[in-house]
Amino acid sequence: MQPFNVFPHDSTFDFMRLRLASLVAAALLMVVALGAIPLKGFNFALDFTGGVGVELRYPQAPDVDGVRARLAASGYEDAQVQAFGSGNDLLVRLQADGKQEGGADQASSIGDAVASAASLDGNPATKMSSAVISAQVGEELAWNGLYALLFVVLGFLAYISARFEWKFAVAAIITTLHDVLICVGWFALSGHEFDLTVLAGILSVMGYSINDTIVVFDRVRENFKGLRLPPREVLNKSVNQTLSRTVITSFVAMLTVLALYLYGGGSLRGMAEAQMIGIVIGTLSSIFVACPLLLWLGVSKQDLMPKARDEAALARRP
Repeated sequence: MQPFNVFPHDSTFDFMRLRLASLVAAALLMVVALGAIPLKGFNFALDFTGGVGVELRYPQAPDVDGVRARLAASGYEDAQVQAFGSGNDLLVRLQADGKQEGGADQASSIGDAVASAASLDGNPATKMSSAVISAQVGEELAWNGLYALLFVVLGFLAYISARFEWKFAVAAIITTLHDVLICVGWFALSGHEFDLTVLAGILSVMGYSINDTIVVFDRVRENFKGLRLPPREVLNKSVNQTLSRTVITSFVAMLTVLALYLYGGGSLRGMAEAQMIGIVIGTLSSIFVACPLLLWLGVSKQDLMPKARDEAALARRP
């Protein structure tokens, strides 16, 4: 596997020397993200706010980007357009903005206007149906998303606590929350649209982050058991040994998500954006945050070896 090593397996970068600066930088980013969420808020999409949904059918498969351009030119700049059903069908969703106040009649008239605006040259659109999307449904989706986020965090905490000692669990959870908060904070600061696909991307960021951290922690555990070195040296060696794997995995994942961002269409762009930010932040946190947190928590060889812990406890008895 030598040709695939971006960095030598025995590299000696002193990452722990930067632990104070990296932890302070991570804490500042988390504070900024936490402040942006209540102060700026999110630009919630129709998934969470409610509005009108219109199903359109074309004689031929339509150009989705062309339909978006037509709708934007007609005053529907925030319309969400995505393939629906067969290749000739599209689903157009519009933000509320008072559009659902007239009920079904108002939704029907909006549907007719959207069908007219979305018609392409030689490929006219026919309205199949139009309906009001209740804001109550959006609120329910928001709560379900929050429950999913809490479920994942608790599940990760239970898994890592069973697999590692508690110091590893605490460091892994803080690192994962750091990655998620920065990703969420970006959408609050930038004002980019926040919909269900973005929420899915953030949940996938949690999985990516925790996986990267566990790989490093596995190597830390192996080195603690096999090497007679101070904790700082063990942590430095572990990060260096997994450095090539971390960088290569992140690079390949970034290429995949970048292709999704560029060619996946507008409906998947938010999810790809969340994943790209998560990959970059997750890679940096697994190198500069996870192990410095372990060192700050005072991890040692005794934490991973029950027999050594018992002997140390016996030695402290009077």
